Amino acid sequence: MIADFFFNLTVFQVLGTSFGIVQVLLARKNNINNYLFGIIAILISIWVRYRSQLYGDILLDLYYLAMSIYGWSYWKYGKKKNETLITYSSKREHLAAIGIVLGCFMLMVLWLRFYTDSDVPYWDATVSAFAWAGMWLMAKRKMENWIYLNISNVIAVPLLLYKELYVYAGLTIFLFVVGVSGYIEWRKIFNNDEKERNSAT
Repeated sequence: MIADFFFNLTVFQVLGTSFGIVQVLLARKNNINNYLFGIIAILISIWVRYRSQLYGDILLDLYYLAMSIYGWSYWKYGKKKNETLITYSSKREHLAAIGIVLGCFMLMVLWLRFYTDSDVPYWDATVSAFAWAGMWLMAKRKMENWIYLNISNVIAVPLLLYKELYVYAGLTIFLFVVGVSGYIEWRKIFNNDEKERNSAT
């Protein structure tokens, strides 16, 4: 019975990881369809993390789900019904991202410590806080999303190993590598867009 549980959990991890890999590779290519694969990966992840008592990450997944729906809409239409281009964050957006990290961390620690049986409240809250900010920046197609998401990834790897979620730990290491290359790829796209805009004026 226990063996069946872990086997099923591993199967779900592999399945979710597969969709997650496709999602992040499409995001790296600045492809809007990344959100479709991301939503499927999120739904699978919610089940796995529930069985592993990573409640902070479940809340993070629900946020990812909302941001994925928002992100798809924003990428496609933006504020002016035109496709949104990659840009760097403004000072206000930088402050908002930092505010998301701090606010999310404090709220998550309170919730995890006093309302769940989590044995890693501070650790879990830190992973979630940076990921919340990163996903918000991703939805707005901001370059800095890769930085925040990779901070979250670095902190998440030992947490996932501690929870014996080895497949997800492997995925997170992969996501870190893609995050680095994603930043480089987006910078190239941004520079090309800048050249096109400058040549058009």
